[in-house]
Amino acid sequence: MAQGVLVEGIVPGRLEPGQYKTNFSDLHPPLDRHEAFVEADRCYFCYDAPCQNACPTSIDIPMFIRQIATDNPLGAAETIFEQNILGGMCARVCPTEQLCEEACVREEAEGKPVKIGMLQRYATDIAMEEDVQFFARAAETGKRVAVVGAGPAGLAAAHRLALHGHAVTIFDAKPKAGGLNEYGIASYKTTNGFAQDEVDYVTAIGGITIENGKALGRDFTLENLSGDYDAVFLGMGLGGVNALRAEGETADGVRAAVDFIAELRQASDLSSLPIGRRVVVIGGGMTAVDAAVQSKLLGAEEVTMVYRRGKEQMNASEFEQDLAAAKGVTIRHWLSPRRVLTENGKVCGIELEYTELKDDKLVLTGRTTTLACDQVFKAIGQTLEIGSEGLALEGGKIAVDGEGHTSMTKVWAGGDCATGGDDLTVTAVAEGRDAAESIHRALSA
Repeated sequence: MAQGVLVEGIVPGRLEPGQYKTNFSDLHPPLDRHEAFVEADRCYFCYDAPCQNACPTSIDIPMFIRQIATDNPLGAAETIFEQNILGGMCARVCPTEQLCEEACVREEAEGKPVKIGMLQRYATDIAMEEDVQFFARAAETGKRVAVVGAGPAGLAAAHRLALHGHAVTIFDAKPKAGGLNEYGIASYKTTNGFAQDEVDYVTAIGGITIENGKALGRDFTLENLSGDYDAVFLGMGLGGVNALRAEGETADGVRAAVDFIAELRQASDLSSLPIGRRVVVIGGGMTAVDAAVQSKLLGAEEVTMVYRRGKEQMNASEFEQDLAAAKGVTIRHWLSPRRVLTENGKVCGIELEYTELKDDKLVLTGRTTTLACDQVFKAIGQTLEIGSEGLALEGGKIAVDGEGHTSMTKVWAGGDCATGGDDLTVTAVAEGRDAAESIHRALSA
């Protein structure tokens, strides 16, 4: 029986101590050897495979599944890592149901695709657990590259640059490397310190130095880096949080969902984390789902996601939406925050205004409703936190061309901070990898 679950306000310890470990266990337990064989046997090994075309990193999916089917998981891991050095994390967090698995011919024929993500995890986990390294650095070139941000884009770029023999220094503002993989993903998706294990695996190629606690614009400038290094790659993501633009949003009990998720990810004792009895999450993306589900798993009695548009317009995948509903989260559409209600400076509710589409434009209707709550999480997107640093911007992000090259001669960018991405780990990896190849060509000219 949960202890104190009906307590009002934001308090820790809403659950029995043992319940936290159960609630935050691995969302998708890994396949064992037999299960991997059975699943691999379902693949048709299509020529010009649609699953491969749907993968942002273009992994040869039929090849690695065939290698698993022939009991060669290390060969499969090499095939994966050749295109996506963060294939282990992507196997855990990518919305495969919207990418490779949605394109699977078995999905179209039977409504049950091959479990590509689970097979990718099976192979990459074996390689990482056995610490098998498939790549060796080329001879040192004498060229030095600075990478800002130790998230997916930065790590992928650093690995590819090191592979070509360049010396790489990664600067990251956080105390630990990993970026969103370490600080921004639900704990039940990546358990047991996997993000740090992956950082260690990626940097084991050599030639990569990571300096933590170093932020662009605070500890150094882009001009500094451009003067000290032969090239610069920016992959620091988006650090700012969009405002609700609602009255009362600075009240005690309102916070950014990304900060909540980061705190949860770094907590050594989940029972010490305070959570409200009634929680409202504003937003319709993956971050909103992660915040909502984890609020429920921490013992919140009522959790409601509020989104200003309809179900079909939500950025969160259908699987993520179904997961939230299965965990007891209520999702309400066509509502926009208008006013955070307070009592003695603390959140006691939120006033919402109904929205609708009129001539394909979202408009407010003037009709309102109120939800009682004691905690509100903002998950309505992030913004570029640094100044332009002399770079051309587009849509609030760093403008880049097809190779990730910015408006500055020696500077490239990729991942969430740059234009053209879709806020997915796998896309950030692809952009970091491809920008590194462009940098290598420029340094080799």
